[in-house]
Amino acid sequence: MADLKKSALFVCLGNICRSPMAEAVFAHFVKEKGLSDKWIIDSAATADYHTGKNPDRRARSVLERHSIEMNHRARPIIADDYKNFDFIFGMDENNIRDLKRMAPKKSTAKIELLGDYDPEGPCIIRDPYYDDGDEGFEEVYQQCMRCCKAFLDKES
Repeated sequence: MADLKKSALFVCLGNICRSPMAEAVFAHFVKEKGLSDKWIIDSAATADYHTGKNPDRRARSVLERHSIEMNHRARPIIADDYKNFDFIFGMDENNIRDLKRMAPKKSTAKIELLGDYDPEGPCIIRDPYYDDGDEGFEEVYQQCMRCCKAFLDKES
C-alpha cells in the first residue's frame, strides 16, 4: 500500500529556512484536504552545515503566527531520497543544479523548482537567512503557500 502514496521532498541549501517552511506548509494543506495518509513529506539540505538543528527561529516564528505546525530537524539529502520521493523541489537554481549533480544514475524523482508553481510570479524562492528581521521569511511563507497549494491542486 505504501507505494500508492505520493511523496514530496523540499530542498534548500541548509534545510533551516525555506525547505522546512515549504514542508510544513505543504503538510498543512495535505492535512486540510484529508490526504495525510496519501502523502510522504519531508525536507532536506544540499549541504550539511546545519544537520540536526532546528529551523531558524524566524522561520518558526512566521509559521507560528500563521498557525502552521513545524516539527523538523535539518538533514542532508541522501542517495535514497532520489528513489524514495516522486518529487524533489529546489528553491532556487543553485539548489536545482546541486540536486541534479548529486542525483544517482538511477534517480526516479522529478526535480523541479517549487516556484514554478507560483501563479503570481517569481519562480525563485530567495534565501532569507542573512536578512535582518523576518520580512524575508514572511515572503518565503507567502510564496510557499501559493506554490504548495497549486502543486497539491494539480496532484490531487
